[in-house]
Amino acid sequence: MFEQRRAIDWPLDQPPQLLVVVDTEEEFDWRAEPDQNATAVAAMGYIDRVQTICSDYGLAPCYVIDYPVASQPAGYQHLKALLARGQCEIGAHLHPWVNPPVQEEINRFNTYPGNLPESLEREKLKVLTDTIEENLGTRPVAYKAGRYGFGPNTACTLEELGYGIDLSVCPPLDSTADGGPDYTHYNAWPFWFGSENHPILELPCTGGFVGWAGHWSPGLYRAAQRAWRFRAPGLLARAGVVDRLMLSPEGFDHKEHIKLVRSLYQRGLRVFTWSFHSPSVVPGNTPYVQTEAELERFLDSFRAFFDFFLNDLGGQATTPSVLLKRIKESKP
Repeated sequence: MFEQRRAIDWPLDQPPQLLVVVDTEEEFDWRAEPDQNATAVAAMGYIDRVQTICSDYGLAPCYVIDYPVASQPAGYQHLKALLARGQCEIGAHLHPWVNPPVQEEINRFNTYPGNLPESLEREKLKVLTDTIEENLGTRPVAYKAGRYGFGPNTACTLEELGYGIDLSVCPPLDSTADGGPDYTHYNAWPFWFGSENHPILELPCTGGFVGWAGHWSPGLYRAAQRAWRFRAPGLLARAGVVDRLMLSPEGFDHKEHIKLVRSLYQRGLRVFTWSFHSPSVVPGNTPYVQTEAELERFLDSFRAFFDFFLNDLGGQATTPSVLLKRIKESKP
């Protein structure tokens, strides 16, 4: 998927950098089949529940927004005000089934934008890009594929539309069961890809396998899933063999955040991404936040992690565009 991939040489004495990336999207039933009529964005009226916390810590989230958010005033008006005050960045997030033109069959396979025909993926992203520019007054340079669905034609499309950053890689996720990508053999280290004339910076989600299994982790984890399904991965994690973790307040707790970050930091990673979905700010929208108590724990995890990263670990706040500029300036 990522042709002409080029590693970035990160100095180990660089303070760890923290990005906040928000998959900013409509509310829909995650358990149901894709529904092109599910376009409500009521949760955006409560986005300050996380924005305020980020601002308190000097973090400017990158809201990667999809078409329902970008095209409806209830979705984009407050983001536009935050952008004007320099409190956030705006990127693009393509959910094909709710993004015109909808010419494809609506099914799970086609919810991964990279599975679409090249011309249709390009047209959808062009419509989204133009809509963001028209309604928010900024042309996005950062892209995150819906469902992490980067495909064989996505890089060329990003180059044609002027994108300079991609946020789609999600180690160690494997979505091949319903036609999505397999990122189990990727890691969280940033890299360049694309042509020499228009290089694109990949800033992956922060995730990975942690444990003494080392490079055997992906295969061992998959074998455990096949053999004993849900119970075996938990047993392996408790034994310290292999644990599959992501730096997200959705489905992972504070101890797991610290475990993952310390492990990756010791291996030399210096860029970390805290990511989640915007509908989680209202109970009942995602599997991760169903009650008021779960919402409180969700928000508390932001404060706990930011305290650890920025204070205990000595990290610094950054954004995708700031990081892109710094990396370009540091190139020999």
